[in-house]
Amino acid sequence: MRRMLPKRFRKEEVIVPVVRLSGVISSGGGPLRQSLNLAGVSQALEKAFNVKTAPAVAIIVNSPGGSPVQSRMIYNRIRDLAAEKDKKVLVFVEDVAASGGYMIALAGDEIIADATSIVGSIGVVSGGFGFPELLKKIGVERRVYTAGANKVILDPFQPEKEKDIEYLKSLQLEIHKVFIDMVLERRTGKLSADETVFSGLFWTGSRGLELGLIDGLGDMRQELRKRFGDKAKPTLITTPRSLFGRKAPGISLGGMDGLGAGIASGLAEAAEEKALWGRYGL
Repeated sequence: MRRMLPKRFRKEEVIVPVVRLSGVISSGGGPLRQSLNLAGVSQALEKAFNVKTAPAVAIIVNSPGGSPVQSRMIYNRIRDLAAEKDKKVLVFVEDVAASGGYMIALAGDEIIADATSIVGSIGVVSGGFGFPELLKKIGVERRVYTAGANKVILDPFQPEKEKDIEYLKSLQLEIHKVFIDMVLERRTGKLSADETVFSGLFWTGSRGLELGLIDGLGDMRQELRKRFGDKAKPTLITTPRSLFGRKAPGISLGGMDGLGAGIASGLAEAAEEKALWGRYGL
């Protein structure tokens, strides 16, 4: 009977488009790892914000961080679309929104997390390995020829230099300031004066709420129904992907040799990714 009624008399579902942003944030991925970056999510974001009848766009964030550049690019795209389409953005944190993941979460007009989610880690980290002693032990001589006195700065095959470390720290401080300014702008009037907020520490959702890093605790479905009624229907918006995690168009494996090299590289990337998630106990 309901279908026979004119559309204006029906109680229609309230569609709320949902975009899931999950994974380590990186400009490129691999055969064994799907990275989170603007190229991979831009199509889904466009589709979500183009749902004219939607009262808001919901974004799920589940990321331990990664590239600050990609984080800011995703953040900027969300804010640009929100302004262009006049849509409210609700961000829902799953396991973790830390470091670059929290930077993306700042794009939300409201941030909602579970009490046991991990949020924060407002800081900058760089890491690597040094191998100069290993080269000596195995009898390998490092030969590098450059034009430019600083072309091999922070070379992992040479001993660390104090001036190189100082330069790297100066870059980190610049990026950290950008991150801090974003938090201050987006969380104005909500943020606690606690001096540890920008120290790189991370907290549970419950503590994050006390610090003003998030706006509430809850579950996405329950929250959407509370705001938009029982007819609220979260609808996941996705981007088609290939077997190897890339967007479907333009797949290139470079032959069997390229595939083998990609898998080897992917194993190293997977180990690095596991370590990044492991930092937050995940």
